[in-house]
Amino acid sequence: MGLFKKISQALKRTKEAISRKLDALLSGGELNDDFYEELTDILISSDVGFACSEEIVERLRLYARKNKIRTADEVKKALKTILQDIMTQTPHIEIQYPAIITVVGVNGVGKTTTIGKLANFYKKQKKEVTLVAGDTFRAAASDQLSEWANRNKVRIVKHAEGTDAAAVVFDGVSSAKAKGTDVLIIDTAGRLQTKTNLMEELRKIDKVITKEYPKANKYTFIVLDATTGQNALSQIKHFNEYVDISGIILTKLDGTAKGGVVFAIAQELNLPVVFVGTGETIDDIEVFDAKEFVDNIF
Repeated sequence: MGLFKKISQALKRTKEAISRKLDALLSGGELNDDFYEELTDILISSDVGFACSEEIVERLRLYARKNKIRTADEVKKALKTILQDIMTQTPHIEIQYPAIITVVGVNGVGKTTTIGKLANFYKKQKKEVTLVAGDTFRAAASDQLSEWANRNKVRIVKHAEGTDAAAVVFDGVSSAKAKGTDVLIIDTAGRLQTKTNLMEELRKIDKVITKEYPKANKYTFIVLDATTGQNALSQIKHFNEYVDISGIILTKLDGTAKGGVVFAIAQELNLPVVFVGTGETIDDIEVFDAKEFVDNIF
């Protein structure tokens, strides 16, 4: 399946939810206060978020007044432009090598599977990849990561269950530095943002990376389950208190009609979505493209 097709399929439920309501709304004809109020409700129901939805609608109102737009096609075109503008305001991440990518997030969002997909993604780019089993908290977590390492034919650095996660990361970073690894991907234990001790562990891991390999390009990506909607914002805010989040990997986009949370993240937190999960197989991860994302919602 081609890239365009994968994104289109992943966003199918979001597209259906928004387009159906939007088409019904636009059939009314007049762009009055009732129209804009209902449009705000449609965006909120798609998890665009209250503040972001209000900004989008206000910008559309001003644009429509200035350009005297009336037709449904004109409104859709204007909305696309506004949404793309919101998405492109976030920083653009271009991975530089050697790269150390620390993957964080709450329990159950699909971190380890995402790491397996990332390893495959970078292997296809002819990069030397090593995985680090930094989740020493969850039973069999390193075994699961080992399966992905074997499947991708990449190296893995791991210790026994219960080992200090920072010690595993230290060994992984030392190995990557010695062997000239292009991409080091670090798994971490899933943790609720309320678990202070585990959050402090992330801070410790981050310090180890900075100290042991200052010349490496360091990235921290938070994995978010798209089906959690607005809760994703609070997760990012809490994790950002302990480590500097560089960007977002959005999973389970194909399982929700609320992909609009992407716009709320961009508008409220100014953080880029870097990758999106588009399905269950090892190849189902794509570099996020704002224009393609918006095009596939309308």
